[in-house]
Amino acid sequence: MDNIVDSLENAYQEFVIAATDVLEAKETFGAQNTPVTEAALEAFKHKWELFRVTCDQAEDFVESMKQRIGSELLMDEASGPVTMKFGQTGPTGLPPINGVRLQHMFKSVRRLLTELQHGFVAAEGYGTPASSTHSHPSTPFDGRFSEDST
Repeated sequence: MDNIVDSLENAYQEFVIAATDVLEAKETFGAQNTPVTEAALEAFKHKWELFRVTCDQAEDFVESMKQRIGSELLMDEASGPVTMKFGQTGPTGLPPINGVRLQHMFKSVRRLLTELQHGFVAAEGYGTPASSTHSHPSTPFDGRFSEDST
């Protein structure tokens, strides 16, 4: 994470320096387009693009960490404390969920979301209906698992 912050800071500093160079060139040469002002503008554009890419990378990192933390929190909440025995209810009044079962549920929800998104895109006129391109999954989700019957 420190590397991401450092690269973001460096990209920002280079962007600010490039902006300063453009302003100084414009001040020195006025409204005239000279090779110096053109070079300063090109450098500014380049630094702007680098800064945007660095911001996008930092945003991707933050989003992935949010998803990871959310998944871990959900797993912890669903699994319950380690000291609980299977069949006991947790603080929420629900029995803990097996980790494997929870992973299956996550995959099913993701698959359904994808199908719904495709259906939404098709409904908006941007493709074919989800039912024609994505019929039923080859392995449908089965809510009954062996650990539930024990």
